[in-house]
Amino acid sequence: MARKQGSHSDITGPKVREAALRLIAQHGYAAVSMRQIAGEVGVQAGALYNYIADKQSLLFDLMQSHMDEVLTAAAREDLTGDPVAALERFTAFHIRFHLPRRDQVFVSYMELRNLDPDNFTRIEAMRRAYEDRLEAILKAGVAAGVFAVADTRVTTLGLIALLTGITNWYDPDGRLDIDTVQAIYTELVRKAVAA
Repeated sequence: MARKQGSHSDITGPKVREAALRLIAQHGYAAVSMRQIAGEVGVQAGALYNYIADKQSLLFDLMQSHMDEVLTAAAREDLTGDPVAALERFTAFHIRFHLPRRDQVFVSYMELRNLDPDNFTRIEAMRRAYEDRLEAILKAGVAAGVFAVADTRVTTLGLIALLTGITNWYDPDGRLDIDTVQAIYTELVRKAVAA
């Protein structure tokens, strides 16, 4: 396949990442070949290596970019003060940030098993930094006597799984709008911590 007219690294590089993200989210990392990604972009398979080192580096880059975005956006959220209000703000943030990024969420959660050990450790550290923000809220709530949870770490992981799960089923054209779903999830989270 010939290189597309006008193909440039600042255009083709992002197209490679977009195609890889879409294909991996649809078929899984192991099932997607470099040839498939190249075909989606309209370049020869060998040309991909002008934009990425290898398939493992591409997967790591997709996950790292997603986690960078999450951490940057979460850092702008005020998650201090009253633990109940902070928990509600975290819930709203998590839902509204992740819903429009279904492919990124799927790849970031389901493809961890395909990272090599060093890349896994780096992504896991970023995930832990995000989870720590929620756990800090839970610890503050327990200390204030407004939350009753047996283990803040397990509760953190459970709540994040609950909140992230919305990306698997929510349909913006369905019977419930996002505000209603967010209100339902906020109530579920409050009940989970006995707020």
